[in-house]
Amino acid sequence: MTANEESINALKDALKVSPDNAPLRIHLGDMLNSSARYDEAEKEFATALTLSPGNETAKLGLAYSCYQLGKYSQALVIVEDLLKKSKPAAKALIIHARLLLNDGQVERARQEYERAVQIDPAMTDLGLYERLGLADLPYKQKGASESRVTTDGKVRELADDDDDGDDTLNLDIEKSDISFDNVGGMEEVKEHIRMKIIYPLENQEMFKQYGKKIGGGILMYGPPGCGKTFLARATAGEIKANFISVGITDVLDMWCGESEKHMHEIFETARRNRPCVLFFDEVDALAASRSDMRKSGGRNSINQFLTEMDGAESSNEGVLILAATNAPWHLDSAFRRPGRFDRIIFVPPPDNKARADILRLTLKGKPVDDIDYELMAKKTEKFSGADLFAVVDQAVEAKLAQAMKEGIPKPITTKDLETSARNVKPSTAEWFATARNYALYSNQGGAYDDIVKYLKL
Repeated sequence: MTANEESINALKDALKVSPDNAPLRIHLGDMLNSSARYDEAEKEFATALTLSPGNETAKLGLAYSCYQLGKYSQALVIVEDLLKKSKPAAKALIIHARLLLNDGQVERARQEYERAVQIDPAMTDLGLYERLGLADLPYKQKGASESRVTTDGKVRELADDDDDGDDTLNLDIEKSDISFDNVGGMEEVKEHIRMKIIYPLENQEMFKQYGKKIGGGILMYGPPGCGKTFLARATAGEIKANFISVGITDVLDMWCGESEKHMHEIFETARRNRPCVLFFDEVDALAASRSDMRKSGGRNSINQFLTEMDGAESSNEGVLILAATNAPWHLDSAFRRPGRFDRIIFVPPPDNKARADILRLTLKGKPVDDIDYELMAKKTEKFSGADLFAVVDQAVEAKLAQAMKEGIPKPITTKDLETSARNVKPSTAEWFATARNYALYSNQGGAYDDIVKYLKL
């Protein structure tokens, strides 16, 4: 168990004793966000706001959780409310910049980012900075220390020039406690992963006879909130392999040459801990098309990524590479060559069976009364996994509110879920509007045939 997980468990234990402690819930929400457990964080911040309405820190945390879960409309409503203040928080501006960038409003996004950094220079975010295509960041004054806020809102200190400390990355090497049994539906996607990753590891001799190495990469793409990250963790749990999750802040660094060094250290850590599933989230931020870049630093990082994937200096045998992106059209084409991400899998919103399975899994252990899962699956067409979690979450909150008034807890019914589903809008529509254009007008080599098939274009 990591130190972060221990802290989370300790906070949960404290909340059992003091459930109405809003600051404690906000702190737990921040810890969950930093561990990429955004759905859990969202619940904690929402609860904190019922206890402390108008709490700006809770609103910021909730906006960030919603953004990471792909609930862009909800995040925008919260952020716009925060920006009405005469002196808005810099973090609110950063989240707003990300939302604007997702919406294609690049110039407005740049303005918001620059406002944020002007208010608080510690808000410098290299990943967002690169995506916005802004000019070079100012150099650090000699002898001064500097910090920047990573995408989870935590400040990461950058050492002084004369600091001789250890720069080794602190990567969490996890043992996943979930498997494919915990993944609702997605049978075709799971079979692709079995063929590429699981079967070669379980039947090494047979695959070696055919000259197939144990390793390689799979790129999963699709709308946000459809379980790509969860599937990666389940893959590691399925084969009882080590799991390393890599975000953009683990790699990107404002100092020349450091990003390449970090990338090499990440792959070396995976090689030392094989069999290991190495998962790159939001990989388009690390492997964006080099033709779109103005700065050579970004190109160097991508070249290093390609070199590590090729195993040019060290073998990647037993290193199983998974990556997820919501924007495959921004990925450099070199990553799709054989031996790299040579298996590209479309992860669509869950189908009828998968939606029913997800609802069953989400409601497992909760008091329910003869739920008609098949009916609910039909009524939640186009809902992502995250949307379905929101449906259950709202139903649970309504039941809790009722129990507080009546003093008697009652089970969740099909009607409760139907009422909740009417209040949740599918978050996948925005993504498919963009994907449709790429599928129709930029589908060279059939890269987006799966989208064409799914949308029946």
